[in-house]
Amino acid sequence: MPSLPTFRVLPLFALLLASPVFSAPTSIELSAEASRPAANDLARATVFAEATGATPGELAKRINSLIGDGLKTAKPYGAVKTQSGGTHTYPVYAKGGKIEAWRMRSDLVLESADTGALSELLGKLQASLGVANVTMLPAPETRKKSENDAIVDAIAAFKSRAKLIADTLGKPYRIKQLAVNSSGRSPVMPMLRAAPAFSSADAAPMPMEAGETQITTNVSGQIELIE
Repeated sequence: MPSLPTFRVLPLFALLLASPVFSAPTSIELSAEASRPAANDLARATVFAEATGATPGELAKRINSLIGDGLKTAKPYGAVKTQSGGTHTYPVYAKGGKIEAWRMRSDLVLESADTGALSELLGKLQASLGVANVTMLPAPETRKKSENDAIVDAIAAFKSRAKLIADTLGKPYRIKQLAVNSSGRSPVMPMLRAAPAFSSADAAPMPMEAGETQITTNVSGQIELIE
């Protein structure tokens, strides 16, 4: 009778020792940033009419008249884009919680790449309207160009830093993950809420200083060291 084959069972730890061991690649997180200036070649301003009256209807007539006059003043300035802003009406309470009056405010938003024209217009509008704020900022195409340049610089800085780390550790690397974020806020020049009391004949152009906005791009991610 032929003998049956015999099987030898190896212990589990012996099988593990005999199998090749693969270690997970080393991942390193890092970031880099770069900034580029963008010329503030676009001006944006908010002007407003504000008043207090006995009834909302009375107020609406006064405010609408002031805003209408403002739009007429702005109409000859073709380089200035005019847009209606928000309108708010709210009660003014006396002691005891009784409404004693109403207050209303309506805004106009002005925008132009011709700062001279907008400056002159604001000087005229201040005869009857208040100026809430003036912002100098890059036009969209100007901002995009500076942002693209900053992205190129930031990625180059990221790669340079990644190479430095990998070379120091004596290993090649590959980029595993990458995230790009850009930012840049233009300064806002706050103005007095009350409209100055002078005639349009005495109005002087509002001074404006364009300056620059720093557009900053941050690149963050992971590199993986190749064994």
